[in-house]
Amino acid sequence: MTNPAQVFEIIPRHYDIFGGLDVAKKNMAVTFTDHEALMRSLRLPYSSAHLLHYVRKHFPDQRVAFVYEAGPTGFGLRDELVSAGYRCLVVAPSMVPTAPGDKVKTNRLDSRKLSVQLRGGELRSIHVPAPRYRELRHLVQLRDTQVGQLRATKCRIKSLLLCEGLAFPPAPESSQWSARVLSELLELPCSPAVRFELDQLIGTLHFHFNSAAAAQKQIRYFCQNDPELRQSIRLLTSLPGIGVIVATHLVARLGDWREISNGRQIAAFLGIVSSEHSTGEKANRGRITRAGDSRLRNKLIQSAWTAIRKDAELRAFYLRIYHRHPKKIAARKAIVAVARKLTTRIYAVLKEQRPYVLRPENLPAPLTAEETVGPRGRLVGPQNEQP
Repeated sequence: MTNPAQVFEIIPRHYDIFGGLDVAKKNMAVTFTDHEALMRSLRLPYSSAHLLHYVRKHFPDQRVAFVYEAGPTGFGLRDELVSAGYRCLVVAPSMVPTAPGDKVKTNRLDSRKLSVQLRGGELRSIHVPAPRYRELRHLVQLRDTQVGQLRATKCRIKSLLLCEGLAFPPAPESSQWSARVLSELLELPCSPAVRFELDQLIGTLHFHFNSAAAAQKQIRYFCQNDPELRQSIRLLTSLPGIGVIVATHLVARLGDWREISNGRQIAAFLGIVSSEHSTGEKANRGRITRAGDSRLRNKLIQSAWTAIRKDAELRAFYLRIYHRHPKKIAARKAIVAVARKLTTRIYAVLKEQRPYVLRPENLPAPLTAEETVGPRGRLVGPQNEQP
């Protein structure tokens, strides 16, 4: 079942007029073309009411399709055009074809390019989530932002102490930022200037911790009050290695599970499929694409490390991949393969709407330190090792 308002591409012969929109904060450049030539270009205020009024006045009995690039203005314009009965695609800027020789870029030219490419059937829309998933995305992003700031503040505190030659209070790794450690930092003897900066950083630490906790509480409340979100999270948390935080992020980013046609889409969306540059009979596959949400990709990698300690099948799969590669990169390649396999299970539990049942098998021998050794940095950019 697919949402009828969700259109990923259009058939040009079904439409008479093609509107390309280059949307900015206060106004938008609009270009209309038909099947023969450029018709007109104009600038309108950023308002669906102005655009709809113009279209209804000048193209009253014609079928009109629109397109614009995804950006900071969100999906509000698209929603209003669709609710008015028009088709509207939202395309990723990186997927809009651009001629290498184009050295002039203006809003008018961009809108004209979009209109012509829409007429040629060259554009494909991104997935536009339903409002409930957009709201959940805002909450998930807020929590991740606060957690990131919390981590950065901890690093700033340690950097300050290192710079001033002050020892960080001793504590086990699991309780390095406990209340006892923070109280010792508040009483740490140092100069007035350092004391002031340290107190400010500790205050910032408390602020981001409380903000992240409040965001997580709001996420839990939001999901519990929506039966569909609650059901999806319950199914995902039945998978070994996936907890509430990762499940919530998955639901927010994947959106309506009914619009997912196969498990490969999830892996491609998360950027954990191999890039490929093949020609003729020669197939060249490279590093993973790293497309999509890097934060969710890294969360899934961490889930994979937990999953291989709980699931016999995944652990055996990890070891099988591990022993195929040199030790320097074996752990990294194997854990990405496990994350890729997790995406097929994510698809299965959502599509079949039933929880995953762990097979009652004895786990293999525990992983040795050597079998988990290797580069385990964040998979966010080409500077990392190929997984």
